[in-house]
Amino acid sequence: RRSGAAACMCNMYHWLIIRSVVYRVKELRYIRLHFASVGFIPLCYTCHAMRVLNFCVTYEYFRPSCLAAACASLPSTMERSTRGAMAAPSWLLLLLGLAGVLRVHGQRAPDSTGFVSIDCGLPEQAGGYVDAATKLPYVPDGAYTDAGANHNISPEYIKPTSSKRYLNVRSFPAVARSCYTLPSTVPRGSKYLLRATFMYGNYDGLDRLPVFDLHLGVNFWRTVNITTADKPQLAEIIAVVPDESVQVCLVDTGSGTPFISALDLRPVRDTLYPQANATQALVLVDRSNFGLSGAALVRYPEDPYDRVWIPWSEIDSNEWTEISTPEKVQELADPRFNAPSAVMQTAITPRNGSRSASSRTIELSWDAAPNHAYPDPGVIGIVYFAELEAVAGDAAKRQFEMAINGKLWSKAPFTPQHLVCDAFFNSEAHRGFGGHYNVTLTATANSTLLPTINAAEFFSVVSTANVATDAKDGKWNFHSNSISG
Repeated sequence: RRSGAAACMCNMYHWLIIRSVVYRVKELRYIRLHFASVGFIPLCYTCHAMRVLNFCVTYEYFRPSCLAAACASLPSTMERSTRGAMAAPSWLLLLLGLAGVLRVHGQRAPDSTGFVSIDCGLPEQAGGYVDAATKLPYVPDGAYTDAGANHNISPEYIKPTSSKRYLNVRSFPAVARSCYTLPSTVPRGSKYLLRATFMYGNYDGLDRLPVFDLHLGVNFWRTVNITTADKPQLAEIIAVVPDESVQVCLVDTGSGTPFISALDLRPVRDTLYPQANATQALVLVDRSNFGLSGAALVRYPEDPYDRVWIPWSEIDSNEWTEISTPEKVQELADPRFNAPSAVMQTAITPRNGSRSASSRTIELSWDAAPNHAYPDPGVIGIVYFAELEAVAGDAAKRQFEMAINGKLWSKAPFTPQHLVCDAFFNSEAHRGFGGHYNVTLTATANSTLLPTINAAEFFSVVSTANVATDAKDGKWNFHSNSISG
């Protein structure tokens, strides 16, 4: 904090919060924190810190020395407990409350440990590179498959804004089934997001858009139907790691040569998406960011799991009003679902005078297309809400009911919390509607404001109960692996 008469111009408070879980063992008695100032601090500045352990001040006015290490030892009195783990958020709220306004300079990107990013078809001699948008490193795919052939897309499909990973592909002609084997970066039984990207770009000069199947190991993932040559298509699945490696396989179904542009593997917090378990996975149908039409995709680093949030493309200015806030939206207290603040800071509501405003509703629909493996796909929906406007008192009240395919989803009317992410979801897959999923938000008679919606995710459910007899060879031989509970 700057001292002297000019302090009012530059006061800044920084809080570093270290959460440690310490198991009490005979050999462990202390926590040691190491400090050093790595830059020169002018005389007109003071830099000091106060150390707090479990809410107790242990040292005041500690000043790190320039380019000289200092160590402070704190006696360890902590044991791991459920109560302690649950109390962690109150630590954060208390310290931020003491700090007042939190300003973070040079904030680091979220931890990307365990991320695997593969540019399929990139020659080995080209080496890796860092993606311009996400700053994540991509590597050639030669270490993950020995099948197929590399190709560049046709020059007419290369644009100045094209991501580098879309400039080449690996194709697998005259082979019924070809696989990538990715080493698992998380323990067996943990959860991950796996995304395959396809950008045809007339790489083969045939101008023929292929259709083929994608498998996770020996389990059907989805049918890839390339509908345009100049736009990338995504296939994403959230699943549990079955073994020390993960296999992604492209299967020729007789409707064109399979190909692929990129593969991304991202570890996901195990508490997220509880519907994904050892016997079933979630295949992404749509992930929408409502509001701010024409905005860019939201993904890493705004989303620490590198989920791709796509701006809703159906915003009609005559039908919808966009709402946004520069304020950060707090994470959901429920650890099962969460959307990043960059997504939650925008929303839509019916525009006055529109059809939706007249009926006081928001009605949206999604479809999980039936396929040869799942003619009536089960659908999981997650809808995210946060109040972005200052709503206080009885004069302004936002309250609505939600229905899925005509059936009320909530037992009581819902009121979004101000700048706090909340979510509605179905624990069991909806079936019997041919993959159709209709969401209706209807304002109650007591509500003075119309409904809003910030974001939504929709998935179809696929089985992952089949495992290869030899996980290393990924052959078609398999047996049923039923897990109860």
